[in-house]
Amino acid sequence: MSATDLAPGRRAIGRADVADWVAARGVYLGLLLLVVFNLVFTPRFVEVDNIRLQFVQVVPVAIVALGMAVVIGTSGIDLSVGSVMAIASALLALYIGYGPLVAITIALLAGAAVGVLNGVLISRFGIQPIVATLALLVGGRGLALVIAQGRLTEMFDPVLGAIGSGQFFGVPIVVLIALGVALVVAVLVARTTFGRYVVASGGNPDASFLAGVPVRRTLLSVYVLSATLAASAGIIQTARLSAADPSFVGNLIELSAITAVVVGGTPLSGGRVRIVGTLAGAMLMQLIAATLISHNLPDSVTRMVQAVIILGAVFIQRPRIAA
Repeated sequence: MSATDLAPGRRAIGRADVADWVAARGVYLGLLLLVVFNLVFTPRFVEVDNIRLQFVQVVPVAIVALGMAVVIGTSGIDLSVGSVMAIASALLALYIGYGPLVAITIALLAGAAVGVLNGVLISRFGIQPIVATLALLVGGRGLALVIAQGRLTEMFDPVLGAIGSGQFFGVPIVVLIALGVALVVAVLVARTTFGRYVVASGGNPDASFLAGVPVRRTLLSVYVLSATLAASAGIIQTARLSAADPSFVGNLIELSAITAVVVGGTPLSGGRVRIVGTLAGAMLMQLIAATLISHNLPDSVTRMVQAVIILGAVFIQRPRIAA
């Protein structure tokens, strides 16, 4: 039977349809299969403490990935997020003596400042996002080490302690923070003019500019948002560790964030942002790492698996030329 033999309004399902389904919803299937695998082969996987731990550990990646998803929605990339986390961590330790509110505010402002620099380089000077943010990936980590004088600084502040390890009716506070951030970003993307500008700028920036979309301002805004969320993740990770370690905080998190975004269905070509898919992608990456560790495989294997997943997701999302 050929496609023309089908009833009116119906058509054959081809490989392109399957690839589109996998690109948009494959992350949920992968997450389900991984959960089933752990239920069968991983001891104590369903214990409350283990489930709580998985959600706590995914928080920094999830928050960074939310900002990364918006950036990728404009067909950009932000490789500086890990360094921004390190800068926020170093500043948090430097100013904690003035009180946690002052220290957190300074750390967030520093993150926003890095975002402004990224945005200006990209939107005003036309530097490719991968180049601009790569420069800050290297320079930002170095700046963080200078601020911290190259050493780990322990902190024992009750407010930071409550953020890092506190619970509200059994739910970790950091998880509630991540859910709140996800809700805000989802509303921004789906319900505001800014979200429409993001999608339009990523889909066709030239046409969007001619249509009156403030493309430059939108690009500046998304990099500020990404860096501010990265600074928030740095604060959370520092609070969990009760110490600032710029050489460790945020290290290679850009890989996990990009993987979560792409696997979650947001194409690197831009024009679309999937918030729920990004969160699912972040949890998928967390469970992959936890599963490999629980089965005595080294962290290096996790990185290689992530690299393979990125390649697979990009391959599925590549533009297809009709025969």
